[in-house]
Amino acid sequence: MADHSPEDNKLALKVVFYGPALSGKTTNLMQLHSLLNPQRKGELMVLETRDDRTLFFDMLPIGLKGESGLDLRLKLYTVPGQVQHDSTRKAVLSRADAVVFVADSQTGQQDNNATAFGNLEENLEKVGLDIDTLPMAVQFNKRDLPGVVGDTELQQRWADTPWAPLQMASALHGKGVLETFRVLLGRLYTEVDREFALATGHGIDRDTFIRQLSAASEENRA
Repeated sequence: MADHSPEDNKLALKVVFYGPALSGKTTNLMQLHSLLNPQRKGELMVLETRDDRTLFFDMLPIGLKGESGLDLRLKLYTVPGQVQHDSTRKAVLSRADAVVFVADSQTGQQDNNATAFGNLEENLEKVGLDIDTLPMAVQFNKRDLPGVVGDTELQQRWADTPWAPLQMASALHGKGVLETFRVLLGRLYTEVDREFALATGHGIDRDTFIRQLSAASEENRA
């Protein structure tokens, strides 16, 4: 749920990267920190265990200013993928405005993907959110590895879901990361504009929202 402060003209939105352990959630966030050059970008906070897994969460704040002076901020979070940290995952999901589900493309990881997606749906319900209406993008990461499930097969499996088409990525190499984020921003904008009149009240139309929040730094522009 968006944190709106009309007296200060501030709007804070929360995006959570969710998925099974080691699927590339933190890698996505690290790549976004490197690739993005929005109006405002804070420092990336990464909290990891000794085996390089997220213990609590990682967080990257970005933002823009509307014509009305609206201070719009996005806070991007990851959650730990390990089962023993489920209470933390649920806490980070609380009041989320959008989710990026990062799945592992390797054939042997499909059961883990399904378990993690079911866990996402269950935890969203526990914090009062509906997976069918919450803005979400689904990314299949690690496309650069051998032995991954084919693009066509994955797209067909998900074709009848609200999250089709899937986003394909190799986050370690920065491929598909911005594209996934832009798809998510487009879906998020629809809901936020409906509630807070971004276009008519603050001069932030869909294109501006996506373009400014996902602007790439000069060296990363194609």
